[in-house]
Order: sequence, then structure tokens, then C-alpha cells
Amino acid sequence: MIHGTILENNKIMNKDHKKAIIVSVSSDIGTAMAQRWLERGWHIFGTYRTSSASVTNLSDSGIQLIHCDLSKPESIRNACNEIKKECDSWDVLVLCPGSLDPIGAFDACVFDEWEDSIYLNFTSQLRIVHELLQYRNTSSSIEPCVLFFAGGGANNAVVNYSAYTISKIALIKMCELLDAEIQDTRFAILGPGWVKTKIHESTIAAGKKAGDNYKRTKNKLKSNECTPMEDVLKCCDWIINSSRNIVSGRNFSVVYDEWGSEDLENKLISDTNMYKLRRYGNDF
Repeated sequence: MIHGTILENNKIMNKDHKKAIIVSVSSDIGTAMAQRWLERGWHIFGTYRTSSASVTNLSDSGIQLIHCDLSKPESIRNACNEIKKECDSWDVLVLCPGSLDPIGAFDACVFDEWEDSIYLNFTSQLRIVHELLQYRNTSSSIEPCVLFFAGGGANNAVVNYSAYTISKIALIKMCELLDAEIQDTRFAILGPGWVKTKIHESTIAAGKKAGDNYKRTKNKLKSNECTPMEDVLKCCDWIINSSRNIVSGRNFSVVYDEWGSEDLENKLISDTNMYKLRRYGNDF
């Protein structure tokens, strides 16, 4: 799946000293991404909610950290103001937050918790984009890139995870809307598949409330079938180094898409409906 273009893109990235903001850098994917880009000489700014040993390690490695509680609009505003003071322009803005809670049938959920999940998984991320978009670097050889993360549910009904699922689907559509409205920036969203990260702890804790997904999650995490973190990071590299007509406004899958291949890139350029929230054109 990974082709020569990835290696070429990585060489380009090694020459550039980009500035990246990673929201929820203390998440497993956020941490791996930050460390990867830090090694390439990037200047990394990241947000975190709770202090921990891993957060201390990120700070010690040279990542500039800003506290941000994504459940509170005021905390988001304060964090964005702090980022604006420290980062005069950014090349890549990555939004990693995600919570599967509340898990259970919609009619059995506490609605306030369901609504809070929509805020965390969708609205808070758009608030951050809205706050920071004006500070994007539009003077580089390639447009700045905003990268979100998707989940399952675009093609089926994920039972007992309605708040998380609908939030991720809304992000997919929002990428398309942002791409249509703001044409000097690239907006993309990536489905990483089953990665061994902390997000699955909610399903294990939910037990029977998670339904069939409880057993499925336990089996997946014990198996060798999960998506390697390295594949997720390589796909992120490909997205942030690909042209706007290839990636912007689209939803990619690490596991199922031939990202990095010339055939797919040519097909995406010729078909603007591919990899968007459509009823056709997604079977390439």
C-alpha cells in the first residue's frame, strides 16, 4: 500500500521546518505524530487536558504544551489565545480528540452526557479551527493542512455509539464544506481503523452496554489485526504532503484505501465525488 511517493514526501518533509499544532497531543496517535515530526525538526505545539507522566515527557522532548479542557468553551478560547501568542503561523493543524462515551442505546443514555459527547467529538474541534484558521501559513509552497480523525459508521449503523458516530460523520461533511468555502487551505479526515489506543478503554469499561462490540474489542486488542501506528503516521504524512485536488474535502481510510498510489491519486483528481459523503463513487 505504501509506494515510492511516500519516501519522496518524507525527504521533502525532512528539509522543511514546519510548525504544527496537535490538539490532544497526549492521545496515543497525537503523541506518536508529535515525536515523529519533532525528529524532523518541526516546531510542535500541543494541547493536553490532564497532567501525567506522558505529558511531562512530551514537554521534556521539546514540545510546547498548552492546557485545554475541550469540554469547556472558555478553556478552548484561553488555549487558542495562548497558542496565538506563541505561534505566529502554522502549517499543519491536527485534531486528535475522541471519546466513545456515552456507550449504550440512545434512549438509555443520559441526554446531557450524549450532548456533551457531541461537543467534545465535533463542536469543540470546529471551535478550535475557527479560532486558529486566521493564523495559517499561506505563504508556503503548499497550502496549510487541517487534519481530523474519523471513526466507523459512514456505511453502517454502529449500535450503542450514536454520539461518537454522528460526530465523526459530521466532521466528514464539514471537511467538504470547509474545502468548498476556504480554497487556500486543505481539509482532510482520516479513519485509522482499529489502533491499540486508550480510546477503547471506554468500551471495556462499558461491558454489556457496548453490546457485541465489547467482545469484538477485546478480541481485536488481543490479536495482531489492529492497524500498526506506523501505517497511520505514514498516511498522515501522505495527506499533508499531497496536493489540494487529491486530498482536500475527502475522507480516507488507512486500512482500505490505496493511499500513496499514483492510480488512486489520478482517480481522485478526475472524480471530485470520491471519498466524500456520497451514495456513489466510493468503491475504487
